[in-house]
Amino acid sequence: MNIQIAHTQKEIIACYAVMVELRPHLSQDDFLALVERMHNNHGYDLVYLDDNGIKAVAGIRIAEWLYTGKYLEIDDLITTAAARSQGYGAMLFDWVADYARENHCVQLRLVSGVQRIDAHRFYENKGMKFEAKYFSLNL
Repeated sequence: MNIQIAHTQKEIIACYAVMVELRPHLSQDDFLALVERMHNNHGYDLVYLDDNGIKAVAGIRIAEWLYTGKYLEIDDLITTAAARSQGYGAMLFDWVADYARENHCVQLRLVSGVQRIDAHRFYENKGMKFEAKYFSLNL
């Protein structure tokens, strides 16, 4: 088993088959272009867990807020449906948390849709707490 950041187009494209389960509106070409643009403009990286094939993928970025200081944001976290409940998501989450610590982040955070009850249970079991409401306005 191996967990690493996707650096090449080949690695990014390999992550698509898993990520599309969470983001089905994206074509492979759009996914690749978006990941590359987000990486260049916002420091977004894809992290993947490979265990005889990619089982889980996370999109992450490090940023800072006046409120809390440096933090790592998990934008996306998905384990492929065929590999759920086998510990892959937990292993990837733990790797991301360690990566945040190594990069001197003071907090790990994420936004999760209100309908994702199972995901919320997972995050709470990993020690995360519900601390804010997220608001949006479509423009």
